[in-house]
Amino acid sequence: MQQRLITLDVEGVLMPEVWVRLAELTGIEQLERTTRDEPDYDVLMQYRLGLLAEHQLGMTDIARVLAEIEPLEGARAFLDDLRSRYQVVLLSDTFEQFATAMMPHLGLPTIFCHRLDIRDDAIVGYTLRCPDHKRRSVESFQALNFHVTAGGDSFNDLSMLHAAESAALFHAPQSIIDDNPTLPAFDEYGDFAAWIDQAG
Repeated sequence: MQQRLITLDVEGVLMPEVWVRLAELTGIEQLERTTRDEPDYDVLMQYRLGLLAEHQLGMTDIARVLAEIEPLEGARAFLDDLRSRYQVVLLSDTFEQFATAMMPHLGLPTIFCHRLDIRDDAIVGYTLRCPDHKRRSVESFQALNFHVTAGGDSFNDLSMLHAAESAALFHAPQSIIDDNPTLPAFDEYGDFAAWIDQAG
């Protein structure tokens, strides 16, 4: 019998959307745009970086937001329960600099993500760990003979979800649920955890 491995997205599934919280704190409404709205990640990031430069917001400003972010209600207990029974890896399009601040709130789980390029506190770019890293991570785990169960909420999770042996949407907008009728969709951690247990 294959070992189970669970891969989860972070923002929107376990943690609030960082960029949405930044928009709330700064009053820059355009920063509320996320991968739920723009499926092309590079287009989205260039848009964000342009806004940060325009408003002269640096890593120090963003760090203040990160310091205030707490997990979604019930997320820590859900993740602790999963980690007590399965191997769990978080696959996120966030950045190492963000994860350093966020992961202690979740008990320091393993996370694969990208890296921001910072010069004199200004965020000047970003470096992807590798293109389509969520899907490629799942395929690599499968090559190591893991049965992968995946969960996510956004456009950028779909390739990961479709690559996994079993997958579900969690906290996804209705438009993504409607466009992916073969994927189960959940809004409560208890229901999601119960589905994960039987999905193997």
